[in-house]
Amino acid sequence: MQIEIKNVIKIYQNDENSCIALKDINLSIKSGDFVSIVGKSGSGKSSLLNIITGIDTPTEGEIWIGNEGIHLMKTRKISRWRGENIGVVFQFFQLLPALTVLENIMLPMEFCRKYHPKERRNKSQELLNLVGLAGFEDKLPNQLSGGQQQRVAIARALANDPVVIVADEPTGSLDSKTAEVIFALFEDLAAKGKTVIMVTHDEELANRANRKITIVDGEITQVVDLSGGLMNEITVYENIT
Repeated sequence: MQIEIKNVIKIYQNDENSCIALKDINLSIKSGDFVSIVGKSGSGKSSLLNIITGIDTPTEGEIWIGNEGIHLMKTRKISRWRGENIGVVFQFFQLLPALTVLENIMLPMEFCRKYHPKERRNKSQELLNLVGLAGFEDKLPNQLSGGQQQRVAIARALANDPVVIVADEPTGSLDSKTAEVIFALFEDLAAKGKTVIMVTHDEELANRANRKITIVDGEITQVVDLSGGLMNEITVYENIT
């Protein structure tokens, strides 16, 4: 599903001062693109992901995913729409501690009333197998390592077969072997037509995406085409002061 971001500005305001997190962002992401986003801490990477997913709203500008104007949606509608169309992998897992691994994965299906109740368990089991955690169905999150929790979070993000997958440092808590397995999974999902957007500090992984976007101080400073293994710079935005 294609994503269009037009003239997006995000300002966080409190009683004493304001912080401009995103400065006039314009970006087009095609269906089936595998896009990596890089930048230093505080550069605006997570703010951009939150705007794309509708977790946060822009101060100005438009976000279109397919034919849907995310910036126009009310909170209740966007929550349901996000659950059906976007899989979000959070940096700090956000698994519910009182639910088992299998129940955490089934939760998005129940929220969106997707699949028959009996199918939900089978689908969740398939996803656990996919991320290499067969046999962990009845474990609670606090019984898992950080890397195992991240894999459960990825399985949960795939629960409703979303067309867009957004991941904030999805391999940050994983060892190199597991990170490679998860990254290969994202590559396969993109090859099947899903749009994958991944924030990462790992330059090696970032350079294996189709495109790499660099954010500096809330601005996109560079977009590099990495398709076919070639690092051809296709767009460079000059900072304007």
